[in-house]
Parts: sequence; structure tokens; C-alpha cells
Amino acid sequence: FSGGKGLCGPQSAGLLLGQRDLIAAARINGPPNSDTIGRGMKVNKEEMLGMLAAVELYLKRDHAADDREWRRRIGVISRAISTIPTVTAETYVPEIANHVPHLRIRWDEKQLRITHAEAQRKLREGEPSIEPVPGGRGELAIGVWMMQPGDDKIVGRRIREILLSAG
Repeated sequence: FSGGKGLCGPQSAGLLLGQRDLIAAARINGPPNSDTIGRGMKVNKEEMLGMLAAVELYLKRDHAADDREWRRRIGVISRAISTIPTVTAETYVPEIANHVPHLRIRWDEKQLRITHAEAQRKLREGEPSIEPVPGGRGELAIGVWMMQPGDDKIVGRRIREILLSAG
């Protein structure tokens, strides 16, 4: 698990969890073994304590409230684009990583005269720069879980502007 993002801990640290034999194998590549690949990736004392604090805070979080907030943000963005012809928006949870609600947006590229890739580029190059979930082909995917208060309104407005100005 990354130390940053969902755990809100040190970005340069993380947690290694899993089967006992695999963790033992990974530890062979870490400090104090100076000639292993893991030596350059060692974690300092401050990062360890930061991770401990992050895990303690994470365990105390109201995860149901977090989920409600993420779904509320998705709703704000969805409503901002809901009246645009051919646009559909749906909530999904990625299967592989970041198992939190995301927003998937699709539209008829011919009718709106903008591809999903062009919309992604315009979001990145705009002000403010907005980075969609990478790798979306035939869709625009938005992760809402790391947004700050009010970001959902900005993202919804920018996507709306881009789609409406495309023609």
C-alpha cells in the first residue's frame, strides 16, 4: 500500500502486507543488507513514525462517511454534465487498485466533435490543470477521492465547458 493517497501518510513510504514467505523474501532485499536492490529504498525513522500515525488515523476514520462524500462529489460532477446530449456518467469501483468510487464519463465523439483523448488533454492543459485517471480509452475517468473541498465543482464545470465548446 502506498503511504500517501488513501492512507494520507508519507508519500515516500508504504506498507508491505501479504503472505509470510513473500514478506520474508522481500526483507532479504532491504536494510541492513548493503548490496541488495532494496538498500537504496530504505525508509527513515521519521517516515516509519509517519506511517504509524497514518495507519492509526486511518483505522479511526469513518469509512462510510468517506464513501458518502466520494459519491456526493461524483454526483456534483455528474449533474454538471447531465444535460449535454449523448453524455452518460456512471459510478464504478476499479477492480485492481484504489477500490473507491470513480466516475466514468462517455459520449458520442462524432456528435460532440471531441474525442475522449482530446478532452483529457484539454483538462491537463487547462487552468487549473486536471489529471483524469490515466488509460481511459473511449471514456473519461475521474477519481474523486483525493479532491479537496470544492474541487468537484471545478472539475464538473471544466468538463462541461470542454464538451460544450468542442463543436
